Amino acid sequence: MIGTVLCYVLLPAARLLRALRDAFFTSRKNMLLAKSMSTQIEDVFAATRGGSVPEEQEALLQQWLEKGAGNLPASESGPAVGKVSVTLTSDWLEGTELLMTSLSGLNLAPEVTQCSGQQLTELHTLVSSEPQDHAVTEPSKLPAEESVAVAGSGPWAAVVPQMDHQIDGCAAIHVEVQNEDPAVLAWSVARDAETVPAEPPAWPIQAAVQFCPLPTEVPYHELLWREWEDLSVQPCVLEQVSENTPLFEFRVMSYNILAQDLVEQGLDLYLHCHPDILNWNYRLPNILQEIQHCDPDVLCLQEVQENHYWEQLEPVFKEMGFACFYKRRTGTKTDGCAVCYKHSRFQLISFSPIEYFRPGVDVLNRDNVGLVLLLQPLLPEGLDLKAVSPLCVANTHILFNPRRGDIKLAQMALLLAEIDKIAKTTEGSYYPVILCGDLNSVPGSPLYKFIRNGELSYHGMPAWKVSGQEDFSQRLYSRKLLAPLWPSSLGVTDNCQYGALCQPKKPGRRKYSRDFLLQFHFCDVACERPPQLVLLEGVTDAKPDRAAHWPKPVAVVKDPDPQPFVPRSSGVIQHGLNLTSVYSHFLPQRGRPEVTTMPMGLGATVDYIFYSAEPVKNGNRGGHRLYRDGALKLLGRLSLLSEDVLLLANGLPNPFCSSDHLCLLASFGLEISSLRED
Repeated sequence: MIGTVLCYVLLPAARLLRALRDAFFTSRKNMLLAKSMSTQIEDVFAATRGGSVPEEQEALLQQWLEKGAGNLPASESGPAVGKVSVTLTSDWLEGTELLMTSLSGLNLAPEVTQCSGQQLTELHTLVSSEPQDHAVTEPSKLPAEESVAVAGSGPWAAVVPQMDHQIDGCAAIHVEVQNEDPAVLAWSVARDAETVPAEPPAWPIQAAVQFCPLPTEVPYHELLWREWEDLSVQPCVLEQVSENTPLFEFRVMSYNILAQDLVEQGLDLYLHCHPDILNWNYRLPNILQEIQHCDPDVLCLQEVQENHYWEQLEPVFKEMGFACFYKRRTGTKTDGCAVCYKHSRFQLISFSPIEYFRPGVDVLNRDNVGLVLLLQPLLPEGLDLKAVSPLCVANTHILFNPRRGDIKLAQMALLLAEIDKIAKTTEGSYYPVILCGDLNSVPGSPLYKFIRNGELSYHGMPAWKVSGQEDFSQRLYSRKLLAPLWPSSLGVTDNCQYGALCQPKKPGRRKYSRDFLLQFHFCDVACERPPQLVLLEGVTDAKPDRAAHWPKPVAVVKDPDPQPFVPRSSGVIQHGLNLTSVYSHFLPQRGRPEVTTMPMGLGATVDYIFYSAEPVKNGNRGGHRLYRDGALKLLGRLSLLSEDVLLLANGLPNPFCSSDHLCLLASFGLEISSLRED
């Protein structure tokens, strides 16, 4: 490690304080930007330290030594001069040009000299006469870990390695971390100190590099604070819930936790992040702490790396009381989706993983997956004569590609068909449904409207328009959606139902046996020789005689213009689940839209929690179906943030939020009904 250099600066007190403040701000910025380059910096630093000082700079220093502070104006000499010893290390710097700001750059004309015994005594005398408002603690009396503060300035966030060796005859002030941010603390790595020569060579004075002082930092937990919105006190909810109606209350959390493999494959997306906060060993405790703090009863996760799930996440979740189910993406992908629920609150009825990859189907050729669970809520003791409806929970991660809206739509239709099969009751209605996931579609997009309104006319629609992520309208060629979107062999109808479930047998339908159909082999139509048939004697000229048991001839009306039968599709897909979003996607207090992720510094909402509701009769406003809570009631939600707030925190991920998505959290109440006594 490069030795410590002690530079004593004799300045008027005000100028001295400003110079110190700028130096520490410069040091902090360089520490954050150049920490990963410390090895290279030390090499350059060491090479520079052995070099000779240019003659002109030596002359300037010598001139100051000869004339000294005696030539200073009377108003700037005497008690107005203070002394500070600053310890500099290579970890603060990015190349030799950042060792110190040049004299001309500071516009303060400070001079630098090596300390001697006599000068040190004079400096101690000057310090003792310094006014109290500008007083600087004597270096020899400073404790090893004392913080240095400047009156009238913000807290310094510089990180200075602790040095065990001091230069003989000179003491050094050691600056400690003022910022308790865990990420900044993690970036400061202790290094072994090396013995410093008694008289270090003078440092070359490099060209000035100007930096703007950083503003006083707001703690991340205050900047990214999210309020809990209690919706149970709203009049519309109070009207629907009577005092005598008990509710089974539970919390649902949806969270894209950002798989580590995807981080390492797309580092270009996270250039704004320090490498240390992208490390999985740093991110995992933050994610687990956030989940534990939210305390959900149902947890839906996306981008869960398989080895991390089996080795780390599932064991921890089981200790937290969760029963866990996981589905890895197909193909070579290493991440997938997980659904966990508190086994003290729910019991599993059925579990259905979904693979969207279907060989031979162009719109289902990607490796995304989903999960659908049917859970039975467990009522507490004392409610033996009460009953509560099962709950269907679905979790998915839809394809990202903004240009392939046809694939997104087909994947969603397949998921809705699976939900339709799992959540459908024997009477034809549906159990309450909660759909979570990263849908890679923005609010107001056709895919979003299809989920919420239950209907979408897609024929002729540009594929990029389905998700609304990007605008490709200026492209000369764009893929368009044509009906039918998927082949009938998939077994899913335009109503997003499996074919076997939506084609009931007609009552009284007649069945024909094989023997009955064989009687028509030699009917009059079958015995007529086609006119295009080549006449071959003894082969095609024979005509069988009519048997007595043949049925009577049936008149056949021929179609003058026969057309081949082609299955037709209206280009409209539908579903009957009646889903609405937990979030409104707009922050009225700030007048800005909500965001759940920040790709490339641009805020967007792509994560959702949809839940079952009842449509309002004649309720259609601007093409949006209106809903009111039914048996499943929304009681509260964790508020989201706006883009400008996340930008102040350097986007996502950051030291406080260890994923590139925000988590979603909602509280629900499921009506508990009384059992009928026989």
